[in-house]
Amino acid sequence: MEQRVDLWSEVIKSEEEEGGDIPKIEAVYQRRKKPENKSSSEAVNLGWLVKGTRTSSINGLKRDSWARSLSTRGRESIAVRAYANHQPQKKPARRKKPAIPKGKVEKAPDFQKEKEYFRDIDAFELLEESPSPNKSSTWTMGEQVVPEMPHLSTRLEKWLISKKFNHACGPSSTLSKIFENSATRQEDSICDNESSDSCALKTPEKSSASNTSVFRLIPSCDDILAAEDVPVRKIKMEAIDLEDELKQLSLTSDPISTHLDFDKSVLDLLSACGQMQPSNFIEALSKFCEPESIVKIGEGTYGEAFRTGSSVCKIVPIDGDFRVNGEVQKRADELHEEVILSWTLNQLREFETEAQNSCPAFIKTQDIKVCQGPYDPILIKAWEEWDDIHGSENDHPDFPEKQCYVMFVLEHGGKDLESFVLLNFDEARSLLVQVTAGLAVAEAAFEFEHRDLHWGNILLSRNNSCTLPFILEGKQISIKTFGVQISIIDFTLSRINTGEKILFLDLTSDPYLFKGPKGDKQAETYRKMKAVTEDYWEGSFARTNVLWLIYLVDILLTKKSFERSSKNERELRSLKKRMEKYKSAKEAVLDPFFADMLMDQTS
Repeated sequence: MEQRVDLWSEVIKSEEEEGGDIPKIEAVYQRRKKPENKSSSEAVNLGWLVKGTRTSSINGLKRDSWARSLSTRGRESIAVRAYANHQPQKKPARRKKPAIPKGKVEKAPDFQKEKEYFRDIDAFELLEESPSPNKSSTWTMGEQVVPEMPHLSTRLEKWLISKKFNHACGPSSTLSKIFENSATRQEDSICDNESSDSCALKTPEKSSASNTSVFRLIPSCDDILAAEDVPVRKIKMEAIDLEDELKQLSLTSDPISTHLDFDKSVLDLLSACGQMQPSNFIEALSKFCEPESIVKIGEGTYGEAFRTGSSVCKIVPIDGDFRVNGEVQKRADELHEEVILSWTLNQLREFETEAQNSCPAFIKTQDIKVCQGPYDPILIKAWEEWDDIHGSENDHPDFPEKQCYVMFVLEHGGKDLESFVLLNFDEARSLLVQVTAGLAVAEAAFEFEHRDLHWGNILLSRNNSCTLPFILEGKQISIKTFGVQISIIDFTLSRINTGEKILFLDLTSDPYLFKGPKGDKQAETYRKMKAVTEDYWEGSFARTNVLWLIYLVDILLTKKSFERSSKNERELRSLKKRMEKYKSAKEAVLDPFFADMLMDQTS
């Protein structure tokens, strides 16, 4: 077996025989050192990243770091040196450029194509590598930096490409926000439905409306100009309503141009009425009757009432800069709350199996529309015919082209109590028990207070029914009607808790409401309400409903004539006296006066 030869030892031995002075071989193992933290005024040593400054412990000399690519990645670098020539070396001669021939001019190099190429590459890399917002963070109004998308044919393609590169970070596109937020909205609605049973519709003293807006991303003007040179663009965020945004994607409508003339309060009102833009009168009314059959049936300080087939239409001008019937026109935000309140009370008419509170006492709202323009000639004709017979106290409806209105289309509830003829004491009792039970149900469901229940806001009609169903806090009750049914209308001054908002009218802004003549039952009731609420009209004071029940008893005793005995009058006066002690309609409906008219259906 051959003996192994150490080649390295042979080489050293041969060099020693030649008398050469060979340096020792050294291996140095080092970790890179992080730079020390210094103040901003001192120069920071970044030598561990820059060529020519890395220090080696070999012979105490500095050298270029041949392992720079390793050191910048945080790995350990190994320096091995066997032989180094430290003698100064001559620099290699630089190659000279050939001389430019005479008559020719050297053109500057054009790197435009290269710039465009790398700009597109950088744009896509920024989109892919930029971190998405943390789930715990909150988007705020202001500016966000979003990479500019390359030119594509459609908005949908931009959204699809951006999602392909980064599923968590959406592009600067309204469509993307709609797609991503619609699922969130559905989940929130499911959660709200699940938790509705646990919410007893008790709201805090101060209401806090929830915001369900999404955000539209819109480039600012300055940023659009700068977008030609910079691959990223600053984006401003604007709050929008999700349902409005979905409607704006319609291929058959262009609502943006129609919205330019309206402020936010009108847009909110349009949204509550399910409209993208105002309607004209005949277009809105033609669904309920032939326009030629429209007749005026009444009027109020803030509007006119017309009969449209089997329905009644109440038209209220809003947001004009001139007075109507001597009064400042109602604002859009005031009518917006009345619209929501009307739709909310409509829910009480739905007698479902598991309903906790239901009653037919409040007028049924069939439709509500925002209209614009002058009064239609058909409406003017109906107004003038009524004026010839009754003598109108309102101004002639001569309105300009841009005048806006809210049109309430309601079920025909009959005549108001002022003009309705009660036949006997039983009909008077039926009136009182239906109003009291209706207010009690609305109190239990929505902390409702009417706050303006004078005899013009109670309608009566006769039918063949003997009883009406009510559900009060889960208890089913039948009420004797004696052939008379009531409908409560006009919720302008009302207060309600929808479960999400508290809607009310701050009556401190109308001091003349409380300056009516002394001794007048209606004026006195307003002043009693003011004393009960102490001018805090947002609060819940069910006692105000009892004040209007007392007012109704007074009206029956002093203003209405019907067949009654002295005993009947004593019963009404005793009822009024006992009502002075009640704090709510829920207490009042349990009064002995109504005992024989309420039949419990649960027993």
